[in-house]
Amino acid sequence: MKTNITQLMNLISEYERQLQDVGYNIRTHVINTSIVELDGKTNIVEENKEVFNDQLEVIEELSNKISLLKGILYEKNNTFKLSDGRTIQTAIVENTVLRRLKGIYESIIVFRNSKKRVSEINFPYFECKEVNYDLNDIKSKINEIDSKLQQTDFEISKLNSLEFEISL
Repeated sequence: MKTNITQLMNLISEYERQLQDVGYNIRTHVINTSIVELDGKTNIVEENKEVFNDQLEVIEELSNKISLLKGILYEKNNTFKLSDGRTIQTAIVENTVLRRLKGIYESIIVFRNSKKRVSEINFPYFECKEVNYDLNDIKSKINEIDSKLQQTDFEISKLNSLEFEISL
């Protein structure tokens, strides 16, 4: 089967959704119900063993497929390389760190200088608070991170569309 990383991730998501659905539904087939009359005669009201076993088999098949496909995904993410030599997996990890760093920078730039008059009984004064960074420097760092993220995301997107063969 020919696929690419994007399609592979979608297939994994679909199998995981199916696994979750079957895993939820199997709970309704865990118990068999019967009525035992006082004379010892047993009447089966609900027999779920066959359905349970079928669903258990589906769960095991889906689990195996997901494991196989995730292994392929991780292998491809560690094989395909960006133009700078980093693997997709390395770039994903670095982008995650860069996004956190960008978030920290963005939380810093909201602070501003302030001056507040304080009046005590015989001693009025101004309390001055000044940021101890260069706003333009931090904004420049944010822009650099944005540029790196966009470039890396674009290259990852191109690599995600490369086709390769898999067998299920």
